[in-house]
Amino acid sequence: MTAAMDERATDPDPFAPDVAERRERRRGALGWIALGVVVLLLGGGLSLLAVRDWTARPPLDPDGPGADGARAIVSILRDQGVEVLTTTRRAETRELLDARTTLVLTDPWTLSHDTIRDLVDAAGDTVVLDADGDVVDLLVPGAASAGYGSGPVAPGCALPAARRAGEIEPGRAFTAPAGAEGCYPVASGFALLRVAGGAGHVTILDGTVLFGNAHLAEQGNAALGLGLIGSHDRVVWYVPTLADAEDGTAAAPTLGDLVPPWVTPAIVLLLLAGLAAALWRGRRFGPLVAERLPVTVRGSETLEGRARLYSRSAEPAHAADLLRAGAAARMARRLGLPPDSAPAEVADAAAARLGAPTDVTRAILTHVPSTDAELAVFGRRLRDLEHAVDAARADGRA
Repeated sequence: MTAAMDERATDPDPFAPDVAERRERRRGALGWIALGVVVLLLGGGLSLLAVRDWTARPPLDPDGPGADGARAIVSILRDQGVEVLTTTRRAETRELLDARTTLVLTDPWTLSHDTIRDLVDAAGDTVVLDADGDVVDLLVPGAASAGYGSGPVAPGCALPAARRAGEIEPGRAFTAPAGAEGCYPVASGFALLRVAGGAGHVTILDGTVLFGNAHLAEQGNAALGLGLIGSHDRVVWYVPTLADAEDGTAAAPTLGDLVPPWVTPAIVLLLLAGLAAALWRGRRFGPLVAERLPVTVRGSETLEGRARLYSRSAEPAHAADLLRAGAAARMARRLGLPPDSAPAEVADAAAARLGAPTDVTRAILTHVPSTDAELAVFGRRLRDLEHAVDAARADGRA
């Protein structure tokens, strides 16, 4: 007994290769994880270095190089000797305004009505490039939306800047109440409204389709922009941000203002709980482990077991389909046919090889037994046909 135990102790571990394979796989996974972390850190560093280029800019941003930016018209204004100052805060904008300065507002929906009036009153001329209905009604009382332009339109007014620019393809249009001058008629309104305001005039138009980098070279857009914005030697281009929304009571509420204060901590807690659950449950899953079976099952036993199952299920037609498929595939290979040939094609080729009538071979291959006795007869006929095809030569002689 001691000798047998010593012999078993000296035998190599049969599962050692599996353990070594798992260790090798684990080392490979750790290597890929380390590579992914390095790539993420490198990408994060590069994104921090280029954060200015990756930051999304609002439409008509004076420094925006994209299709909806306004860098092109700002560059043209500066080439013409106009000083263009860009701001993003209300207080700074108010300090720069005077009666000899043009104020450009791109998207004033975050500002209160009092803030907008204060800025307009302090400027010489004001050009609003992207005003919603509320701002239009504030600056031009009685004006309302009047559709959208669909093609080139002539000025149709006496405004010098519009007459020099000629035709444009306007965007939104507004009705012109009493006291307002309208240019570029669209349906029942005008694409450009001009009223007295501040030390000069207030002009409202849809600059997103006129003065963006992608549309500035079309029609008379550039000339119109230079005529309206470059009327003074200095321009203050104000791009309001959400930070200025706190300065007024009429600013639109943000998503953070609409949700209760406990929502953000709850979301963070749920994310942490989900991550902890993933780590906890994820440890239970690993690579598949090869396990040796305690016994070896012979093919004949498997065949007999399946045959008994088919017999118990009382499905001779299903068993016949399996026999037919196997016999047809073997005969097709011997007859030079594709392995997926239909039984009828195999039957015709077998009839040609044997010199027998095709209806006989087709009756053998396509027969569908309904009882176990018929299944046995069907199996014997298939076997005989297959033996005959094996014994027959290509020239038709056995």
